[in-house]
Amino acid sequence: MIQKALRIAVSGALLAVATPLLANDANNDAKIQDYINTLTELGFPAPAEGEMVHIPPTMADLDASDLHPELKKVIRKGYDLFTNTQQLRGEYVFNNMNCSSCHLGEGRMPFSAPIWPAAVTLPGFRGKNGHVNNLEERIAGCFTYSMNGKSPAYGSDTMLAMSAYHQWLASGVEMYPKKKIYGRGFPAPARPAELSYARGEQLYKDNCAVCHAEDGSGLRVNGETVFPAPWGDMSNNWGAGIVRLKTGAGFIKNNMPLGQPNSLTDQEAWDIAYYMDSQERPQDPRYTGNVAETLEKFGPTFHKHSLYGQARESDGKILGDHANTGEKPFLKPDTVRPRTFD
Repeated sequence: MIQKALRIAVSGALLAVATPLLANDANNDAKIQDYINTLTELGFPAPAEGEMVHIPPTMADLDASDLHPELKKVIRKGYDLFTNTQQLRGEYVFNNMNCSSCHLGEGRMPFSAPIWPAAVTLPGFRGKNGHVNNLEERIAGCFTYSMNGKSPAYGSDTMLAMSAYHQWLASGVEMYPKKKIYGRGFPAPARPAELSYARGEQLYKDNCAVCHAEDGSGLRVNGETVFPAPWGDMSNNWGAGIVRLKTGAGFIKNNMPLGQPNSLTDQEAWDIAYYMDSQERPQDPRYTGNVAETLEKFGPTFHKHSLYGQARESDGKILGDHANTGEKPFLKPDTVRPRTFD
């Protein structure tokens, strides 16, 4: 395990200084192959035939670029907000999360929901809210659900900076790429036949509690989040994507324990996700005032993949049957609204 951890540390350094590449540029085949080799050594699958591989640029690449100095400032601000979203605490963020708590490696890491694909696939239809979303609205959703907060105003300096950072990471990728994107999202392994709360609890204690605490409160030092809370008032709310079991299992399998990707079995990753998503967290901002009604309304598009509104295996408690919004002094921000062109 020590040798594996050292190999991962070296590989992380390689990824951190990778040169920005144009997607599918033949002149960069060797660098792309080195990148793929690093990932496969860490247990990730090689790209399937026809998949697009893109290595996002770094902030060092930004410094070396010939972009206008004012644009560089905006992109750097977006990076700063992405990696330290807690600076917006109490205004737009009401828990202990940063954007980079889920999107690891500054939002660049494959199989950790790298953020650059959003910049080249949006505007696009999103089943979660049933309409076409642009990049700003997609970012707004993260503030609403994962940050248990509310979005900065569309077109604001904050939103401009965050959008610019997403788009910078997508440098060289065509809009609406025709090929499937390698390493996109949190791809989950196949769901096992049975999931176990008891096994998940023990696995969490053995593998996760050292960083995230046995009570799921995470770790804060001098007011800064070191390890985020996987449940509770300081975590994401019931509308966040990671509360879906398949998303949680994919994140855990591909990224956890930190520095040891793909070290857990598929069954272990699913059992830990099942245990963590069986714990309470702030209410879904779309809550109607009744958990069963909310489940009926949003089950087909979202909660069919979560445990919201279901009886917890350990004690029969109906999950999400409360009006708790954590530290947030409201339920639903005004950015959660329908859109139609009818």
